[in-house]
Amino acid sequence: MSDALITVGIPCFNAEETIEKAIRSALSQEWEKLEILVSDDVSTDKSRDIVREFVKQDSRVKLLERKDNGGPAATRNTLWKAAKGKYIVFFDDDDSSYPERLKTQYERLSEYEKRFPDVPVCCYASGKRRYPNGYQLLMPAIGSLPNIPFGNVIVDYLLFNGRHKNFFYGSGTPACSLMISRSVLEKSGGFDENLRRVEDGDLSIRIGLAGGHFIGCQESLFLQYATSAPDKTPHKNLESELKMIEKYSDYLREKKLYSYSINWTRLRFYHFNKQRSMFLITLIKLLLHYPLRSFKHLAM
Repeated sequence: MSDALITVGIPCFNAEETIEKAIRSALSQEWEKLEILVSDDVSTDKSRDIVREFVKQDSRVKLLERKDNGGPAATRNTLWKAAKGKYIVFFDDDDSSYPERLKTQYERLSEYEKRFPDVPVCCYASGKRRYPNGYQLLMPAIGSLPNIPFGNVIVDYLLFNGRHKNFFYGSGTPACSLMISRSVLEKSGGFDENLRRVEDGDLSIRIGLAGGHFIGCQESLFLQYATSAPDKTPHKNLESELKMIEKYSDYLREKKLYSYSINWTRLRFYHFNKQRSMFLITLIKLLLHYPLRSFKHLAM
């Protein structure tokens, strides 16, 4: 086994019911050389007390206490900036990762980096999402099949669901399944703290614009629990997605898809928020101005 130090980064906010499970799954990893950093984003429950007990019991666990609540992006930045590992893998505070996750992702990522030493690489784990009613949804990793998405292929996918032939997009680019070298994070500038949601998609766009490759592991390596939180609302999603579209408006205007991206984002919001009249008005706009693309998008 390699002697590379891997940092497990766990962002934490009001997770007193789940954080113990997440930390135990990190401690159970089949990887000897690791550190476990938990960045608490000013929790108001007992999360920090639970983490402190782990810190007392195991020197590999460290608690980073933020002074201001900055959201997921700021909390993830706190993690990677404090990390000592060559690689960092993100666990969510309400998920469980299987013991072989670090080993499997490391082997996939390090082998790929040897073949492509001059490109930034993101490595994603496949997993499952479990809903409160017990239903489980498979979450296959992007890039876990041949023909790895790279560069603008991933940018188009994340900005306007532009899917190029022969590429496998899986479950997208969630940070909770990501392993990445610290140097790639540093060069990319990390997560955009102006975004309370979709910060992981924004990071992937920037790495894609830099020519990055997006690989994945076919093995199921984590179990995600579908939960609710103040930042996981349709309104928060809409706000951050529109900010991200503005951030890359020049790219979208060059593709003549700026208006399409805005209206499709609003259409999803109206659907999930059950605003039927606005949904129909926006859908008609899309079908009038982008008929073929809209029909294809609706069929996916």
